[in-house]
Amino acid sequence: MANINFKGNPVNTQGSFPQVGDTAPDFKMVNTDLSEVSLSDYKGKKVVFNVFPSVDTAVCALQLKSFSQKLSGRDDVVLLFGSMDLPFALNRFCGAEGVDNAVTASDFRYNALAENYGVKMTDGPLAGLYARATLVIDEDGKVIHAELVSDVVNEPDYDAAMAALG
Repeated sequence: MANINFKGNPVNTQGSFPQVGDTAPDFKMVNTDLSEVSLSDYKGKKVVFNVFPSVDTAVCALQLKSFSQKLSGRDDVVLLFGSMDLPFALNRFCGAEGVDNAVTASDFRYNALAENYGVKMTDGPLAGLYARATLVIDEDGKVIHAELVSDVVNEPDYDAAMAALG
């Protein structure tokens, strides 16, 4: 369990957040075309994995667009996002914003990130949704950058994530 904040007020999460050096746990989520996507699908590639509460909030939308812009043209990196948003909302957002280099996946069916990544908020106004986090995972599935953002309303440290990619 981690202690984070929502607008300065304490919020708890369920489980443990992966740390640098850990093997990133595999998961199964639902892609925007309703197919399943797993972290293991990207073995052999670096992955910038972002988790957030909902694409329909300003900071989450900014996080998706910012990483999409920063990783534009990087074919050696998979940009992956996970949330409890339905696949339809993720597809609508990416289409409207012209985001075509990100894999967006919904955890509405399996709750795999709650169990394996320790990001499910258990109390506070967003209880049941996921906290904001960024992990950079190397080609062998090892976490090389891990940030569970201390306050859900703040953006992640983009520069630190990009530096971890090398």
